[in-house]
Amino acid sequence: MNKPSIAVNLQPPSVVLQNLWMCMVVFYSFYYIAVSLCIGVLRVHEVDSLLAPFDYTTQPSWQSPKYLVSVISMEVTYLVCGLVFAWIVEECVWDYAITVTLLHIGLTVAVMSDFPSTEHWWIALGSGLVMMIMGGQSLAYKLFRNNLVYPADLQDF
Repeated sequence: MNKPSIAVNLQPPSVVLQNLWMCMVVFYSFYYIAVSLCIGVLRVHEVDSLLAPFDYTTQPSWQSPKYLVSVISMEVTYLVCGLVFAWIVEECVWDYAITVTLLHIGLTVAVMSDFPSTEHWWIALGSGLVMMIMGGQSLAYKLFRNNLVYPADLQDF
């Protein structure tokens, strides 16, 4: 009995790695831009702008400008990058968003020499990731819906 073959449009590893590299560069470029803008707007002087994307040690307080810089820059970065990722990868924004976030966690552990154990950082990271996925996937669907494979199309295999 012949089994039907499923034609899957997989990208070569070189394209995936190139897209991942571009997503990482975009992510950290936007992160540092957001940090710089927040530092300027909120007039915060005690933030180390080089370590800001990795600093999870700031005590959570809505009255603390340093904490506001950290949270606002993270959330803005995740929101904007989700939209830019949709333009870069066209499909599977969720996959690149999760991969970039896992690499960011790994870099945070490497830079800070400690695993982030503060729940406020994880909550901000998780909510940012959800915004990145929802915004990016929605934009990808709107822009590239003719390229997407729908589950109903897979029924004919």
